[in-house]
Amino acid sequence: MQYKTRGTCSQFITFDVNDNKLSNVSFFGGCDGNLKGISKLVEGQDIDTVIEKLEGVRCGRKPTSCPDQLAQALKAYKEQTA
Repeated sequence: MQYKTRGTCSQFITFDVNDNKLSNVSFFGGCDGNLKGISKLVEGQDIDTVIEKLEGVRCGRKPTSCPDQLAQALKAYKEQTA
């Protein structure tokens, strides 16, 4: 899935979900090292766990962040596949 981010330096996120597990997470734009680290940390994780841990994370004074946008992308994925 590809998700267009809102309110962050990254422009979009791509990922795959198999058996409710997250894989192949890639952020385009944003803080390269941090986002590569997040991608590795969430690899193989249950999407509900990732949503629970990352939703609401803020970047400075912004109301969202790249991790929060990943949570929003996963929520959108769940809505599409419900």
